[in-house]
Amino acid sequence: MPDRLPALFVSHGAPTLAADEGYFTHAWRAIADALPKPRAILVVSAHWDTDAPMVSSAHPPRTIHDFSGFPPELYEIHYPAPGAPHVAARVDALLRDANLEGRIDPQRGLDHGAWVPLLWMYPSADIPVTQLSVQSRRGAAHHLALGRALAPLRDEGVLVLGSGGVVHNLRELDWHRVAKEPFPWSVAFNEWVAARLAAGELDALADYRRRAPEPARAHPTEEHFVPLFAALGAGGLPASRIDLAYDLGSLGMDCYRFG
Repeated sequence: MPDRLPALFVSHGAPTLAADEGYFTHAWRAIADALPKPRAILVVSAHWDTDAPMVSSAHPPRTIHDFSGFPPELYEIHYPAPGAPHVAARVDALLRDANLEGRIDPQRGLDHGAWVPLLWMYPSADIPVTQLSVQSRRGAAHHLALGRALAPLRDEGVLVLGSGGVVHNLRELDWHRVAKEPFPWSVAFNEWVAARLAAGELDALADYRRRAPEPARAHPTEEHFVPLFAALGAGGLPASRIDLAYDLGSLGMDCYRFG
């Protein structure tokens, strides 16, 4: 019987972290090193957004360079992990049992929301990996339910990894700002999220658009925040915060371990 795994949420930051070893990437590796080695990994990535849940059965999954205008060396990086079609089939069955029917995509590879953190967390690329899409227009409650449907995977050696951003506003990135010097509104939202999770106030957290400070500024769109709810649903409380501060002013980089 494999060890029961927590569920994780990571703020994956800018694609440049793929080639920029430092504070954030060392923290990601430390998070992985503190866990039993997973038999497989399911990444719920902000960068695959669909109307209904979709899970990839690609074997192997190709590395998708889903960004433009970055240094050429980033496009030469590949993460050659094997695929996990058996996990995709299991995910599909769990979602159907929860009346959250979606589809299996036989071709979808790993976008940078998946492979950038995995490159540092599991650099050997020897663990089978698959991805599950988000449905950003369906909100927090949907993703909590999605995560809860996936909870049995934790007892099957599968690491459920939500990848997005606790604070994510690309419109206000400041590439010249000192790495950990955040905007005040970014801090306010980030600390509100941490406080709600520490107190177990999940209803308030799910209602963040009405209750949190500066929600539209912290998340102009939903896709980078909803993976947190999927990981929270899968892992449950308690929530252990890994405080990684901020990058480029408007990216909150915190990670969470759930369960």
